[in-house]
Amino acid sequence: MRKFRTLDEFEQEYFRKHPEEIDDYLTEIFQEYALNNDSGALLASLRIIARLQGISETAEQVGMTRRGLQKALSSDGNPRLENMWLI
Repeated sequence: MRKFRTLDEFEQEYFRKHPEEIDDYLTEIFQEYALNNDSGALLASLRIIARLQGISETAEQVGMTRRGLQKALSSDGNPRLENMWLI
């Protein structure tokens, strides 16, 4: 049986090969969020970048604990964007 990559896996691979495009991607996803207020899509994109750059490093950069960042970006449960704005 053939195993297909997920969109998250594809995006992570793309940004590993093209790290110079991450800043533009972040700008674009926040602009999209401003237009459509889709926090789920924004959090999914932020999860990809956090995994790519390392959860611990990303947490340190934004002033959160690793666990706090994982919880805020979690696809399990009920993640809320408001958690991110509290930092």
